[in-house]
Amino acid sequence: MGVQAGMTTRCPWGEGEALLQDYHDAEWGVPRHDERTLFEFLVLEGAQAGLSWRTVLAKRDRYREVFGNFEVATVAGFDDDDIARLLEDPGIIRNKAKVRSAVTNARAALELPDGLPSLLWSFVDGTTVQNRWEQMSDVPATTPASDRMSKELKRRGFGFVGSTICYSLMQACGLVNDHLVGCYRHAEVR
Repeated sequence: MGVQAGMTTRCPWGEGEALLQDYHDAEWGVPRHDERTLFEFLVLEGAQAGLSWRTVLAKRDRYREVFGNFEVATVAGFDDDDIARLLEDPGIIRNKAKVRSAVTNARAALELPDGLPSLLWSFVDGTTVQNRWEQMSDVPATTPASDRMSKELKRRGFGFVGSTICYSLMQACGLVNDHLVGCYRHAEVR
C-alpha cells in the first residue's frame, strides 16, 4: 500500500524511512479487535517507553519470536527462567521491568471477564474516535479516555500502562483515528 494517485500527503512521522512509512501506510490506526494484536501492542508500547518507536519496530520480529507470537496464554506461562532468557536476548529491549510487565500483563489479561479487546474498546464505546487534527502539534499525548484506560488497567494489575502509553496503543490499534486530515490514510481507517 502506498500513497494513492492524487493523494501525496502522509503524516509527517511516516515520511522517509521505509520501516516507518510502511508501518504508517499499512498498520497504524487500523482498528484491531483481536486479543493477540492488542496484547502485542500493549507489550510493544510499554517497551517503547523512553525510546523511539523506530527502535521497537526494528525489533518487532524478534519480539514475536521470543514472546510466543504474543499469544496471551503463552506469555502468561513464562516463568523466571523464561524472563532470564529474554533478558539475555540482544534482539529485544532488555529492560527487566518491561520484560516482567509483559508477563504480568498477560496474566492480568487472562483474568479479564470479557477479554482484553472488550475492555480496551470500552473506553471508546466500541467505535473508533474520528479525530480531525490538521497538524502534528494538534495531536495530544493523552486524553481523558487514555487516562481512564490507564487507571483501569493499573487497577486490574497491569504495568507499564501510563496514560501516554495507553494513548499510543489507542492510536496504533485504531481506537482513535489520529491520521492528520490531510493524510491520505485518514479516510481509509474509518
